[in-house]
Amino acid sequence: MKRSTERILTTHTGSLPRPVDLDQMLFDREDGKPVDSGALEGRVRSAVAEIVTKQLDAGVDIVNDGEVGKFGYSTYVKERLTGFGGQATPLVSKEMVEFPEVVQRALNTPAMSHMKTPACNGPVSVRARESIQKDIANLKRAVEGRQPTDVFISAASPGVIATCRCNTYYPTHEAYLSALADAMKPEYDAIVDAGFVLQVDCPDLAMTRPMGDNADLTTEQFRDKIRLHVRALNHAVRDIAPDQMRLHLCWGNGELPHIYDIPLKDILDIVFEARPAAISFEAANPRHEHEWSLFEEVKLPDGKVLIPGVLDSTTNYVEHPELVAQRIIRYANLVGRENVIAGTDCGFGTFAGYYPVDPKVTWLKFQAMAEGARMASERLWQRQPVGAGAV
Repeated sequence: MKRSTERILTTHTGSLPRPVDLDQMLFDREDGKPVDSGALEGRVRSAVAEIVTKQLDAGVDIVNDGEVGKFGYSTYVKERLTGFGGQATPLVSKEMVEFPEVVQRALNTPAMSHMKTPACNGPVSVRARESIQKDIANLKRAVEGRQPTDVFISAASPGVIATCRCNTYYPTHEAYLSALADAMKPEYDAIVDAGFVLQVDCPDLAMTRPMGDNADLTTEQFRDKIRLHVRALNHAVRDIAPDQMRLHLCWGNGELPHIYDIPLKDILDIVFEARPAAISFEAANPRHEHEWSLFEEVKLPDGKVLIPGVLDSTTNYVEHPELVAQRIIRYANLVGRENVIAGTDCGFGTFAGYYPVDPKVTWLKFQAMAEGARMASERLWQRQPVGAGAV
């Protein structure tokens, strides 16, 4: 994994807006309608090439495939693993109960009407090993002859799968996590063996605090639960070097009140127990931007890298490059410029058809991030930083 040794590098969380025609093909597949598999694979292949080009043109240094071939960042596993033939009950959060109109407005998208939420009702094992190899081949083809600074592929963590695909088969949550860790390990290993950085998506470490049974837990009980998730993840990635991995945590990619979000300070020590070297997290939205000051007191463990979000992924405001630079420099002054990569709060296409930010605006945001990173780099490499908020 490349670091910001000469300038601040830029990246993003993973999912990006898909072409409209590909969205429709993914909707049809999700709905169980006939889809020409060859045509779908060909369109995914061309869409990956298009999305890589857009990232590079916008100034993104560390690129990926935009997750364009997946209906959703975690739901895709039902096509690659056995055991998901049941029907899950959707998770309900405190905000869904208290602010139903806001939630409905935020989730009133095509994605929600097509999304299937199967439950685990049988033994989990690998069903389609070729799927990750197709992802790898598509991305290798797309970056061939190009010069991205680095390349990554995202994969769902055992914890987020266990959270979003409820268990009706295994006797305990721990047993379910263990089975998922073993089943996902081949995908994780394949990504790194192909020469890419692995990003494990772990919104379960924060987003799930006010959801379902978790809402009734004390903070310490929730910490115990996510510690189990981290242990399962560490077991699954035990054969991968930490500096070839990054972890993304978030509080949910929805324009909601977020008044029940667990503070970063309450989970950060457990997040640092995870083996991936880089931590991607929300740092730009109005609910979490203030948490940069946490690093005035918390020492970044040796070998760790921060990927703070410098772009909000739920609003069509385009951040000013100067604001992006300020956000970057705050972190760089506290943890060291080489330990900071500029990122985004969350994905811009978490599910097919779910685009709270207009796709055209997404690329404008990325351009602002690249310009802000350039401005921050000039200041960070030309003079000694003089304060956490200085620019």
